[in-house]
Amino acid sequence: MTAARTCLVTGASRGIGAAVAAALSADGHRVALVARDPTGLDEARRGLVSPALGVPADVTDAAQLEAAVARVEGEWGPIEILVSNAGAGFAAPLVDTTDDDWSRMLELNLTAPFRLVRRVLPGMLGSGWGRIVVVASVVAKRGEPQVAAYTAAKHGVLGLVRAAAAELARTGVTVNAVCPGYVDTPMTEQTVADVAERTDRTPEEARAVLARRQPIGRLIEPAEVAEAVRFCVVNGAVTGQGINVDGGTVQS
Repeated sequence: MTAARTCLVTGASRGIGAAVAAALSADGHRVALVARDPTGLDEARRGLVSPALGVPADVTDAAQLEAAVARVEGEWGPIEILVSNAGAGFAAPLVDTTDDDWSRMLELNLTAPFRLVRRVLPGMLGSGWGRIVVVASVVAKRGEPQVAAYTAAKHGVLGLVRAAAAELARTGVTVNAVCPGYVDTPMTEQTVADVAERTDRTPEEARAVLARRQPIGRLIEPAEVAEAVRFCVVNGAVTGQGINVDGGTVQS
């Protein structure tokens, strides 16, 4: 087992974030879970086997984000492993996407990860070791209809990952992205509901449509995404990558 490290995982109250927190905890790391939902955070935290801290915060609020990181540092010291997972999608035709829709997608899916990376980097650079993993999306690798703002934000965050990795390559800090397809999470359940409403399908039919988007014919499990995150943590030779966990949707 690697040495116990201090981890911060955003969007950690459910879905991919909770699965990542569980995987890191199982490896013996201290895990700070950040999300807006205090009840969900408590439930996710109680299932962990290593020291854990639940920190309610909205990552799109710069002051709350700063306070969350400062609290973790006050308890455990500098963040050594950052998993920027908090995110959300939005579907609408391009002509119906408002400025507010656009700004909301960029703020959550691109600006918040940027602020987090910028905030935790000094501590990592000071120790000469760090792992940064951003949970992006398969749409960071290709265009997708009806989700222009979300797709643009995920393309942008993959660019952030690549630029940061190139800048930090000789410092002991690695920066990677994990790019899932449709994962069996509450976020996908909302997508299922949206697809059903737009296409006059039942929820079961809409869910099957999304499952078929992956060549393996099923939704991805949160634990499968978490395992890719864990790989980025344990392998110091991997940096600047966008690792697809999408059932073969995008081959690269």
